[in-house]
Amino acid sequence: MRRFPELPIYTGFNTPDRIEADIYDLEVLEGEVPKELRGIYYHVRPDPQYPPLLGEDIYFNGDGIVSMFRFQDGHVDFRCRYVRTEKFVAERQARRALFGLYRNPYFDDESVRGLRRGTANTHVVYHAGRLYALKEDSPPVLLDPLTLKTYGYYDFDGQLTSKTFTAHPKIDPQTGEMIAFAYSATGYGTPDIAYYVVSPEGRIVHEAWLRAPYASMVHDFAVTRDYVIFPIVPILYDMDRARRGLSTFAWDSTREVYLGVLPRYGTGEDVRWFKGPNQFASHIMNAFNEGSRIYIDTPVAPGNLFPFFPDIHGGGFDRTRATPRLTRWVVDAESSRDGFESIEMSKFIGEFPRVDERYLMEPYRHGYLLVQDTDLPAHPALRSASGFQFNCLGHVDLQTGRHERWFVGPTSSLQEPTFVPRPGSVVEGDGYLLAIANRYDERRSDLLIFDALAVAEGPVAVVRLPIKLRPGLHGSWVPAERIPGFEEDRSWD
Repeated sequence: MRRFPELPIYTGFNTPDRIEADIYDLEVLEGEVPKELRGIYYHVRPDPQYPPLLGEDIYFNGDGIVSMFRFQDGHVDFRCRYVRTEKFVAERQARRALFGLYRNPYFDDESVRGLRRGTANTHVVYHAGRLYALKEDSPPVLLDPLTLKTYGYYDFDGQLTSKTFTAHPKIDPQTGEMIAFAYSATGYGTPDIAYYVVSPEGRIVHEAWLRAPYASMVHDFAVTRDYVIFPIVPILYDMDRARRGLSTFAWDSTREVYLGVLPRYGTGEDVRWFKGPNQFASHIMNAFNEGSRIYIDTPVAPGNLFPFFPDIHGGGFDRTRATPRLTRWVVDAESSRDGFESIEMSKFIGEFPRVDERYLMEPYRHGYLLVQDTDLPAHPALRSASGFQFNCLGHVDLQTGRHERWFVGPTSSLQEPTFVPRPGSVVEGDGYLLAIANRYDERRSDLLIFDALAVAEGPVAVVRLPIKLRPGLHGSWVPAERIPGFEEDRSWD
């Protein structure tokens, strides 16, 4: 096999791991793992199996590898497996890369024409007894929740009519429904969006189709008790650029942002589009509505956050404008006006927002996110693929305005936190946060466990991994009682 190129996304801590592993009973370096934690924390990361076909690529195009941390009786076991997508299997059989540029089919090897290009590397979500590995350019891939064996692409028993499926579905904590959507739903670079409601049993029970004002990356969306909101942000999806071998996605600093507001069980004819000034947003922390007035909390930056997606007007990446701060967008679904309001909620520069998901779609108090604090010491090698140094874990109390953060240290960075409720408690924020720490000086990783209401005090336990987990994207917690066979699992014997 030829070597990976000497590029930042393939060197240092970003060097592909290419490891599948079972590690039984991880070492606890500090503190104690709370015995009340019983379940599995799933997390996914891009990790290319082979060097890029065309000599370079972007970080987001790595093959998906899912990690699971199994918690039981104060012990943590670790397992990770590649997701056997059609792409992964074809390239493993050929012993080389066969797919070309990110979200661009025009430069693939002829032998893989017609195969799905998804990498299943963005999120891993559990619903209706199924574990989904997700990438927004393709349908979900089903995995065994205990062994991580790949079962293959899943179309909801023939009900899925779109060609794609979101990496950010929302599970309604009251109804058990999974609220989902698909952008470029009819094919590469189209402005078509499909919207789905999936029952607690896993059946699609509602579907609506609409067209966005322009084709773009619609990475996440917002859901309230009565509405769904589709943010159209000007990371343009341009197949003409793709045909010329340029980046399929590019930033347009002149386009307005649109919010498509649709009733939860509405049709495409019911959508209303509200517009605002040019800005960047990607991930939704939470959203809720009070009557027709809708509140959407999301980190917003004045400019493009992704240096690997160029400015279509030729401008260079502006790091001073790539500073996301938690912002509340406010829109009235029944207003005669077509604009929306923006209110800055935090001075933290941060992304990867999470909440206590028992309070999704409702007024809430506690928000968590990764924070970059440039006043603290950090080694230049700590920059992520997006150029950030996520060196702190932040907690924002939206009721009191209190902010707290914990610094991971000058030779480490953090990956996205995930909230775990304390068993038996219904109080918002009463639980734990799980976050992977990248230990750059040791070229390995730790799993950190925090009291979610005392983040500034640091982790209550540090669980040591003897291997490195390449920086990843999203993850989720599933309690043991929701996973059939958890207690009887013999796959570790």
